Formats: sequence, structure tokens, C-alpha cells
Amino acid sequence: MQDQTISTRIKARFPILTWGRAYDRQDLNGDLVAAVIVTIMLIPQSLAYALLAGLPAQVGIYASILPLVAYAIFGTSRALAVGPVAVVSLMTASALAPLGLQSVADYTVAAALLALISGAMLLVMGLLRLGLIANFLSHPVIAGFITASGLLIAASQAKHVLGVSAHGHTLPDILTALWHARGDINLITLMVGAGALGFLFWVRRSMSRVLQSVLGLSASMAGTLTRIAPVLAVVGTTVLAWVLALPDMGVAVVGEVPTGLPSLGLSGLNWSVIPMLLGPAALISIIGYVESVSVAQTLASKRQQRIEPDQELIALGASNIASGLSGGYPVTGGFARSVVNFDAGARTPAAGAFTAVGLLLAAMYLTPLLYFLPKATLAATIIVAVLSLVDLGILKRAWTYSRADFAAVFTTILLTLGAGVELGVAAGVILSLLLFVWKTSRPHVAEVGLVPGSQHFRNILRHKVITDPSFVTLRIDESLYFANARRMEDMILARVHRNKEELKHVVLMCSAVNEIDLSALESLEAINRRLRDLHIQLHLSEVKGPVMDRLSTCHFLDDLTGRVFLSQYDAFNALRNQNEKSAA
Repeated sequence: MQDQTISTRIKARFPILTWGRAYDRQDLNGDLVAAVIVTIMLIPQSLAYALLAGLPAQVGIYASILPLVAYAIFGTSRALAVGPVAVVSLMTASALAPLGLQSVADYTVAAALLALISGAMLLVMGLLRLGLIANFLSHPVIAGFITASGLLIAASQAKHVLGVSAHGHTLPDILTALWHARGDINLITLMVGAGALGFLFWVRRSMSRVLQSVLGLSASMAGTLTRIAPVLAVVGTTVLAWVLALPDMGVAVVGEVPTGLPSLGLSGLNWSVIPMLLGPAALISIIGYVESVSVAQTLASKRQQRIEPDQELIALGASNIASGLSGGYPVTGGFARSVVNFDAGARTPAAGAFTAVGLLLAAMYLTPLLYFLPKATLAATIIVAVLSLVDLGILKRAWTYSRADFAAVFTTILLTLGAGVELGVAAGVILSLLLFVWKTSRPHVAEVGLVPGSQHFRNILRHKVITDPSFVTLRIDESLYFANARRMEDMILARVHRNKEELKHVVLMCSAVNEIDLSALESLEAINRRLRDLHIQLHLSEVKGPVMDRLSTCHFLDDLTGRVFLSQYDAFNALRNQNEKSAA
């Protein structure tokens, strides 16, 4: 029995031992096809995201090799593809900018160190089973942050399309720099960039439809080809730059990309920068985890599979550590490449390992072919990709549904654009927590009565219900804790004093109360004492088991002037019968 328990734990930590044991030829064929398609897609994408992070282009490829292998060993998703993504690349650039590093080598080492720190944090969170920490990032905050990041990324890449030098980490800074550089626009670069943008937008909007109607391809195949079509823009503009000698006309190209792989480990590490990287690493870890788990859960549900959120923390932690040790930077599960991986037929995480082999071969033999690749093309690739993440409609939806959520979305967008990504997401998280405390500190307390002909109780202001002047039932629609305990006490006593001469009983209907903390318990004790002085009994109904267990550990139930009823209907009948007997 003990051996089985140990075996189960080992398999839980190393999912490869589960799916690998049942691996067959059908899995192999599906994974190989998916790996070829994803490899073709990842080469230009990895280069582009590395430039977005302010790193040499080849670092993007380094960050896409060993992380895929690590995830294949530890990950629970059958289709998730791990590597550089736009938002994390932007956060990496923002995290490294304040360090003031002058040399490319120091900057690259700092990026790898950031990946290691992020990986260690994710690994510890996974071992401590802290996957729930992602719940502190509400959907409005995530939507606002991703929307603002998409706009910020698109603006930051405009300089490559225009062929100018413009720097900044906030939208006002970027737009100001672009305005001042307007006289330096390189028309040839603009033509290349605009052409790539036009082609990529056409690909995203129309190519799938054309492939289906003209060539008769299936929707799945057309979708897959559409997602890897950016490679055509890369190949076309690279050949164009080579044939027409565009670098001599001022068109910036990727240039020489070193062949081969870096040595494992960190050389030239500056330990003094670690304290400055801890905060950004924590934000990158949480944002990356939320994005990755969201993608993994979406894809898993399509095949009736499931993922383990806590194990995903470990898998992402291992992937980031692998990235840091191999000269990469922080990575996470990307939506676009994961969808391509899924649609191309990936059946197991082995598809990621095969993709890593393809990228390894590309790093060793294909990088010389990238010399003439225009940076404007990579910028266009990024712009088209990130604009699909922008959802300004979230502002209207949030305003219509909840002004509190609108405040969280608007604040996150505004601060991310105006003050930077770290401050934006941190403010969004803090505001969400403050709004949660504010909303739960003002619990909805409804006076309820019996719906005629039923055993249901509803708000007396919304329904025609049966009540009794000798007792009042108040339904508390929130767990009771320190932030709302005093307000709940004031609301109950205010209701009692409206007709305290007639009242003999107060019933607190606790069907929505999941917890009562010590502060709330003291408030309940105070209410019990105040009502006793008024010769009014306090009763509870529909108290949940865990809450009852907690109350049983103290003297409150012994001191309670009334009773605890199993249901509100029992309380209503018992108190009404008691009053009728007293009247008789």
C-alpha cells in the first residue's frame, strides 16, 4: 500500500511517466506533424519576442528549446506550448530597464537571472500548492492589463516600422519620442513594414476563408496554415532585403545571428541586481501562470482532459529554470502557438520535445539565413499578434455591469499605459482586493418572509410574502468577518429598534454564511446581549456544518437566548405556533 502511494506521488510529479507508458505510433505521428508546424511558426515569433524584450534575436530561440523539454517532463497539458510570449517579453524589458546595464552581455545575463528567479518562485508555489494565488487576479484586471499591454507593445514596435530611434516604457513617452523622430522616417523601411502589416492583417482576416473557398481546404487545415502564414512575410521580406541590398538604404535588419547554443549556466552573474528583480519576477510569475493555465484549461476541455493547476506551477517553474540556465528569459504557455499545436494534432507533451529538437537544428544551421530579415517585419509580426489581445470593449461591459469592476479595469489600463506594466498590474491587484473588502464590508441583509404555498423565503420588498409582527427574519448574504461585523451589528439593531415593542424574536437566516470569524462572533455575542436586554430572543437558522462546528467550540451557543433551527421554515412554524399559544 505504501509503495502504491509513493508511486502515485511520483507519477503526479512526473506526468511523463503516465502518458509516456501508453505512447504509441498514432501519438508519435500526431506529435511529429504538430512539431514541424509549430517549429516553423516559432522561429520568427521567438526572434520577434526577443527583440521586444530588448534582447539579441537568438535569445528567443534559446528560450524556446529546453523549456519545452522541461514542460514535456513536468506538464499536465497535452497541447500547451511553452516559450516567449508578448506580455512577458514586455514585462521583461520593463524589469531590466531600471538596472541601467550598458553591455548586451550583462543585459542578457540579467534576463536569464530573471527567468531563474521566476522559475524558483513558481516551483516553490507549486510545492506549497499555491495555485489559488492566481485567484487574486480578477478577470477585469487581467483583461485591462492585457489590453493595455497590447497597446503599449504595438506602440513600442512602431519605431521599427518607421525606421526611427524612439525609446520609452510608457505610452506618453513612446508617442512623444515618435513625434520628435518624425523627421527621420525611412521611407524604404516604412514600405517594408507597411507591406508586412498589410499582408499579415489580410492573413488574419481573410486567408482562412480564401483557402476554404478557393482550394477547398477544411476549416481546421485552413486555420493552421493561416497561423503559420507569417513565415511567408519573413521569407519574402528577407529575400527582398537581400536582393535589393536594403541595408544599404538604411533598412535595419537582424544581422548576424550566432550559430549554435550558449553554454549552460550563468557566467558573469551580478548578484547585486537580484533584490531589484524580485518584485518584477513575482509579477511575471503570476501573470505568466494565469495566462498559461487559462490556455491549458481551454484546450484540455476540448478533449475532455484535465490539468492539475499546482503541478502546472511546478512545470512552469522548471521551464523557466531551464530557460535561465540555457541563456533564455522568462517564458510561459503561449495562446497562439498552443492553439496551432492543438489544431495540428499534438496528442502529448512529446510534441513540445520534438519542437525543441527542430528549434535546436534551426539554431545550429539556419540562423545565417536570418541575416537580412528586416526588423520592420518582426515588428509587424508583433503588432498584428498583440492587437488581437486588445479588448477595449471590456470598459463598456464593466461600466454596464459593475462600476467597481470598471474602476479596476480603467485603473489598470490607465496606469499600465501611463506608468508602466509593473505598477499597472500591481495597482489593479491592490484595487481589486480593496474593492472586494469594500463590497463584502457592506453585506446585503434582507428581511424575508414565507412565500405562500411553499417553504421558500424571499425579500419582503420584492415579493408578496407572509410575515408575523412578533418576529423578524433577516437573511445575511455574506460571510461574516472583521470588515463587515460591525456594520452587520448596526443594521440588525437598527431594524429591531423600528418596532421593538412588538418584536419577541429575531431570526438570522445564515444560508449564505460560509464563515464567521472571531470579530463577527464578538458582534453576534453583542447582538445577543442587546436583544436579551430588550427581552427579544435571538435565533439562527440554516447554519452550515463547518460554521456550526466552529460555533460549537465556544460559549456562544450556550449563551444564545433562542434556538438554532435546521431550516427557516422550521423556525417560522415554531415561532408562529409559539406566539399563537401565548396569545391563547
